[in-house]
Amino acid sequence: MKVLEIDGVHEKKTMLVPPFWDPPILAQYGGIREYLGSYGTRLMTPAEARSVGSVITKQRVDGTVEELETILVTITSYRDWMCPQSIEIMLSRAVHPERVRVAVVDQLNIHDSDMGDADTSCDQPLISCSDKPQQAFCLHRDHIDVMQIDAREATGPILGRHLANRMYRGESFVLQSDAHVQFATGWDVDVIDQWRSTKNEMAVLTSYVSGVQGKIDEETGEPLVNTRPILCEEIWEDEGLEKHLQHDEQPDYAPDIKGSPQLEPFWAAGFSFARGHFVVNVPYDLHAPFVFQGEEISIGVRGFTYGYDYYAPERNILFHYYDRPPNPYEKQVTAEKENKPPKFWNANNYDEDIEAMAILRLNKIIHSISPSWIDTLENKMSSDAPHLFWDEEKYGIGTVRSPEKFYQTFGIDVQNQTMEMNLCMFVASPDMHNLFVKGLRENGMGIDYDRLDGFRYKNQYPKKYWWWYNGDNPSEEGEGLVEEVEEPEEEE
Repeated sequence: MKVLEIDGVHEKKTMLVPPFWDPPILAQYGGIREYLGSYGTRLMTPAEARSVGSVITKQRVDGTVEELETILVTITSYRDWMCPQSIEIMLSRAVHPERVRVAVVDQLNIHDSDMGDADTSCDQPLISCSDKPQQAFCLHRDHIDVMQIDAREATGPILGRHLANRMYRGESFVLQSDAHVQFATGWDVDVIDQWRSTKNEMAVLTSYVSGVQGKIDEETGEPLVNTRPILCEEIWEDEGLEKHLQHDEQPDYAPDIKGSPQLEPFWAAGFSFARGHFVVNVPYDLHAPFVFQGEEISIGVRGFTYGYDYYAPERNILFHYYDRPPNPYEKQVTAEKENKPPKFWNANNYDEDIEAMAILRLNKIIHSISPSWIDTLENKMSSDAPHLFWDEEKYGIGTVRSPEKFYQTFGIDVQNQTMEMNLCMFVASPDMHNLFVKGLRENGMGIDYDRLDGFRYKNQYPKKYWWWYNGDNPSEEGEGLVEEVEEPEEEE
């Protein structure tokens, strides 16, 4: 275990945490990060990328032996009774549960009566193993690792997911998920098959997650629809130094690209599936407490600069409970029973000022600050929060591609903090995929953006399309074409 010092501006705290995975054999190269592209200063070689990943062997019915690539599923849970249910469903619906290891960061109330009753822990099934020993949770208990944190010390999803990244131990793939989801039957085979169909070692399958209701049979795990979200709608949020990019609502409809996941510009935290080297190269930034909106563009741009490419899956392999049901195993009425799950920002330690400074750090690292603000930003950080300059190599950007290339390619104007309209018209149609896939390197090590002839997205439409909200493509007559209007001001 490693002692981790967390600077919360007002006070410093320490906790015992797992060290980042760094095999001793790579010490001769300066460690795993130096070996895998020297912190993003160069693209990994195919041999370096393939060196990451473990397999297990399994005997088939006919006596032959097959090798199975391993999967780490990381979950960050905040006082969520559904966490053990999600683990049970995940393992019971995997074709090969023995290949799956689950790493949970469980932020829960253990003994603080001011925060309500003690929470259900992720490290125990909802029904005890003595009462129901054939549960997948019980049969594969040694594949479930849970790190518990007092909910009073929680500082949002970034710290939790940072700690989950530290629990990685060389698995072939990493799937990041929430604690309240339904997995589809056969998800482990399907998601690897989808990833492999991209023929891209640097592929990251990622999207917002479709809701459970009407989308999956909760009893059988069979999807009921052939739609899936794709990430293409981004907005600027907040004002001044704290203004940042974040995802808006996304289209959710049947993909036009068949036989492969579809290229997209952005990355999402609720579902991310990639080779293990992705979390090695692009770990969650420790120094961003209390940030809830802004983590996704940070990981997305950092990954882009290391050479990773994002794809919407062709098929959903998990579904999200946006309206969480009550805990059927609790006797008393709780916040969960009222469909009001606890939020970290309602805890006593939440600090808006610290969150604001953390957003500044994330914006500075990914170059999403208007150049006119740079001097003001650095002066403010130097005087108010010098810790925001810490570990910028470890949690920073690479040079395989520049952040500026990302913004220019997808119509994002950092100087004026605006975006080209109708990016979804380009991304959600086959156009982006068909153009960008031509730049895939012959060795499968990602899209070479230099082959895209300086492409920059420019809006071709005079008005704003919102056609994806009902799943219909715009007709030639202009169905779905609407004026873009400003949101009305809220009344006092």
